[in-house]
Amino acid sequence: MITGLGPITPIGIGREKYWEGLKAGRSGVDRIRDFPVDDFPTQIAAQVRDFKPEDYLERRDARRMDRFAQLAVAGAKLALEDAALDLNSVDKERCAVILGTGIGGLQTFEEQCRTLHQQGPARVSPFFIPMLIGNMGAGQIAIAFGFRGPAKAVTTACASSTDAFGQAFRLLQGGEADVVLAGGTEAAICPAGLAGFCALKALSTRNDEPERASRPFDRERDGFVMGEGAGILVLEELEHARRRGARIYAEVKGYGCTCDAYHITAPAPEGEGAARAMELALADARLAGEEIDYINAHGTSTPYNDKYETAAIKRVFGDHAYRVAISSTKSMLGHLLGAAGAVEIIATCLAVAEDIIHPTINYQHPDPECDLDYVPNEARRQTVRNALSNSLGFGGHNATVVLSKYNGC
Repeated sequence: MITGLGPITPIGIGREKYWEGLKAGRSGVDRIRDFPVDDFPTQIAAQVRDFKPEDYLERRDARRMDRFAQLAVAGAKLALEDAALDLNSVDKERCAVILGTGIGGLQTFEEQCRTLHQQGPARVSPFFIPMLIGNMGAGQIAIAFGFRGPAKAVTTACASSTDAFGQAFRLLQGGEADVVLAGGTEAAICPAGLAGFCALKALSTRNDEPERASRPFDRERDGFVMGEGAGILVLEELEHARRRGARIYAEVKGYGCTCDAYHITAPAPEGEGAARAMELALADARLAGEEIDYINAHGTSTPYNDKYETAAIKRVFGDHAYRVAISSTKSMLGHLLGAAGAVEIIATCLAVAEDIIHPTINYQHPDPECDLDYVPNEARRQTVRNALSNSLGFGGHNATVVLSKYNGC
């Protein structure tokens, strides 16, 4: 059961601001301001501009964390507050943390390499490695809240936080935990990160129209927009949530993951791997395709992803593919890389809880190869009984989760 939501995103921090931004179709993409970008072909990103670490962490602790870990701990705090979970009343040996990140402490890596080359090895921070390594988001959350159950990091590129969520689901299913903080975090918007994705020619170069740059499924899409942020969810075993009278946003019904085994960056033709992940998740949930009302798509705004994800949906759902509502959160947030799946699961969870589907903004030019219902430009009120959320990552990693309304049984 999902009982708490902690999003930190380019369009809002906390459940209420994030959800309002999604429903309003607000873009978080703007020109990068944190470092000079005139020499970069892409000069835009979706940054979390109003995040202040000291609002969530002791200043001393914040200085010893990379931004990706700061975002993670802050998201966890918001999620626990949203869940109204009394940490003094839980068995912390049965509380776990499963966190995804695609890149980890890239900003720290860049800064300390600069220090090494300019000032020598004696000036490198003793916190360099502890700030850099990708498991430290999960580790810092566990330290902050005293959770002594499993604390693990998952790195499957852009599927990382959806896989982390799926593994959290399995922990609860297996009776190994009562409460799991699950999700993802990423903060890779720095010169090295931007240069790397520019070199891949993966990013949009629509620098003169930042808010319109991320346009999933639109015929004129030209690449994704880098984003940053975190999404942390509180998952609880049903009886544990019932005993404390928790508000239940949605029930986790299924999880499936696959690998394309095809290419380091390109998706398998016709979305074969993504289709298998959806099929596995549906089978795990014991649902037929016709029972799905909404799909939160990976929807990156790249030519190949959107084309092949559309093909994968058709392959799995047949004629129902034309009746199911689909939207891309990335149209507003950009691509949060390893954190993308988590903030998208939060959006899917709220769609299930409130029967509102957020739009895919910037959808202006229909693409004959992307011809499904992408909920263009305006939110839609619609009953959402069961929903899928897809994440597809470099290396061919695919992950899908199924969320459903909790019926009280």
